[in-house]
Amino acid sequence: MATKTGTAEVLTPVKPASMQFVIERAHLLKGLGHVQSVVEKRGTIAVLSNVKIDAGKDGVALTATDMDIAMVEKITATVSKPGSTTVPAHTFYDIVRKLPEGSQIEMSTSGDGSKVTIKSGQSRFSLACLPVDEFPVMAEGDLPHQFTLKSAECRALIEKPSFAISTEETRYYLNGIYLHVAGSGKDKKLRAVATDGHRLARIEVALPAGADGMPGVIVPRKAIYELKKLIEESASDVNISLSDSKIRFASGDAVLVSKLIDGNFPDYDRVIPSGNDKIMEVDCKAFTQGVDRVSVISSEKSRAVKFHLENGKLTLSASSPEHGTASEEIDVTYSATAMEVGFNSRYLLDMMTQIEGEQAQFLMGDSASPAIVRDTAEVGALYVIMPMRV
Repeated sequence: MATKTGTAEVLTPVKPASMQFVIERAHLLKGLGHVQSVVEKRGTIAVLSNVKIDAGKDGVALTATDMDIAMVEKITATVSKPGSTTVPAHTFYDIVRKLPEGSQIEMSTSGDGSKVTIKSGQSRFSLACLPVDEFPVMAEGDLPHQFTLKSAECRALIEKPSFAISTEETRYYLNGIYLHVAGSGKDKKLRAVATDGHRLARIEVALPAGADGMPGVIVPRKAIYELKKLIEESASDVNISLSDSKIRFASGDAVLVSKLIDGNFPDYDRVIPSGNDKIMEVDCKAFTQGVDRVSVISSEKSRAVKFHLENGKLTLSASSPEHGTASEEIDVTYSATAMEVGFNSRYLLDMMTQIEGEQAQFLMGDSASPAIVRDTAEVGALYVIMPMRV
C-alpha cells in the first residue's frame, strides 16, 4: 500500500524491524550525496541528524529534512524484506563514500530495530537507529500553481543569480532568489532576481504554461544550493509546484520541498539605471585575468580595482599601503569620453563566472553610478554592480 510522506510516495513498510536489501554503491552514494547535505550538522533534535530509509518492492527511498527543507530520492535496489529505519546521515554517507567503487552493499536491521548492519565485501558496520515514528513529516499543503521548466532553463534561473544572494541575516528577505512573473501580455517572462545591495543579478526565461498568475516568491538560499546539486547532473525536466508558503521541485527520482521566505522583496527596478550611455565591450577572459592579477595588490578589506577608460583602452589599477601598486592595460571597444570608476574586484570576478559569451558589455554613467553588465551571448541575463570610491 502506498502512502504520502509529504514529499513523495513510498511503499508502506511491513515490519520496520525486518528490513533487508542489496544496493549498488554508486546508486546509494549519489542519492545520499543529495539528501545528506540537507541535514544540519549541529541540530538540537536528534532524529533530524538522521536520514530515513524506506525499503519497498519498487526500491529504496531516502528522506532528509531540517523542517525548512525536505528531500526525498528514490533509488533502485533489490529488496528482500520491506521496512523502514533512520540512521545518522553523515556517518552513513562517510561509510558508503569510503567503500570500494563497484561494490554491492547489503543492509539489514536487527530483530528489535535498534541497529542497522551494513555489509560490503569484508567490511561490516553497525549503526544505532532511531524510531521511524520520531522522524517528522514536512507537509506540503496545497500547491495550486504548477509548471515545468527544461533542465537548462531551471539551472540558469537558480545558478546565474545565486552569487548575488545576501548572507546578511538581518535582511532576511534578501537571503534567497525572488522568482516571479514580469512583464505584460505576450512579453511576460519568468524572472529570477537576487541582490545583496552591492550587486544584482536578473535572469529571465519564457513564461512556462501554468506559471501565469503565480505569486512572487522568495526561495531561500539553502534550497537554491540543494537544488543546484540536484539538477547539475540531470537532464530531466523540473516540475515546480508552489503556494504562498511552500515550493516543490521534482526532477527525475528526486523531490525537494522547501518553505519560502516570508517577506517582501525590494523594488529592484529602482537600482537598475536607465541612462548609462558610456558603453565598453571587453574580452571576458582577458578582463577576468587582468582583474584577478591587479587585485592581488588591493587591500583585503576593500578589494578595490580602479577602471580608467579612454578611447579603445581600459587601464585596471590597484594600490594599498601594505602591498604597493599594480596596473594592467586591456584593449576594449570604447569611444565615449574618458572616465574613472572603481569596483570591488571580488564582485566583478563573481559576476564574470556567469558570462557565457566571449564578450561582456559594461554600460556606465559616471563614477558614482551603478554599472550594468550584460552577457552578449545571453539576452535574458542582466547584472548590476555598485561603484566604489578608490
